[in-house]
Amino acid sequence: MAKVSKRLRELQAKIEERPYEPLEAVKLLKETATAKFAETAEVHIRLGIDPKYTDQQLRTTVALPKGTGQEIRVAVVARGEKVAEATAAGADIAGSEELIDEIFKGKMDFDLLIATPDIMPKVAKLGKVLGPRGLMPSPKGGSVTNDLASAIAEFKAGKLEFRADRTGIVHVIFGKAAFSAEDLLENLKALQETIDRNRPAGAKGRFWRSMFVSATMGPSIEVDIAALRDIKAE
Repeated sequence: MAKVSKRLRELQAKIEERPYEPLEAVKLLKETATAKFAETAEVHIRLGIDPKYTDQQLRTTVALPKGTGQEIRVAVVARGEKVAEATAAGADIAGSEELIDEIFKGKMDFDLLIATPDIMPKVAKLGKVLGPRGLMPSPKGGSVTNDLASAIAEFKAGKLEFRADRTGIVHVIFGKAAFSAEDLLENLKALQETIDRNRPAGAKGRFWRSMFVSATMGPSIEVDIAALRDIKAE
C-alpha cells in the first residue's frame, strides 16, 4: 500500500465523510490544493451503467463555460486545402498522410486530434497507438468533422471530450484549482447537465451513484449530487 504523505494526511483530516453542498465542496477543493504547482480540478463520477453493453455507453463532449485553464495543442489530419484551412484556424499541427505516418511512429506532441471524414479510413490504422491514450478522433466526440474552424475554436476555448470507463466511471478535468469557487461550480454544473442530457438509453435504476472532486494532489471530497442537480443554471 502506498505511503500517504504528511501533507495529504493533514488535508484528509479536514474532510468529513459525507456529501458536501456543491459550493462548499469546490471551496474545500481550493483550500486543499497546496502542492507546489498549479493543480487541476478533477471530478470522478460513478454512474449506474455497464459500458460493456452498447446501449449503456457514454461518450460525448462538454463545453465548459469557464474553460479548462489549459493550453490545448490541436493536431488536424486532413486532405488538400483543408490542411491550410486548419493551420489558418489555429491548429498547432496540420498534415495529411505524412502526419498519420509520423503519429504511427510515435510522434504525439498534441492533446487532441481532429480529422476530416474523408481521411478517417487512413486514420483507422492509428487505433492501436491513439486508442489507449483516448486520442482517436470520433464523430460523437466532435473530432471528426469538415467544419475545422469551429471545432478548433471550441476545443481551444474549453470543449472537452469524455467517456465512461469500463467500470462506468467518468473522470473529467473541470478547470484549475486557482479558478474562483463560482467558476468551478459553473463548470461542474455544465458537466452534470451534459451527462443528464446524454443518459444512455439502456441505463437502469439509479443513474447517479457518487461524485467526488479533488485537486490533482488533494484528497477526495464527496459532492451532494441531488443538490448539484437542483441548482438552476444561469
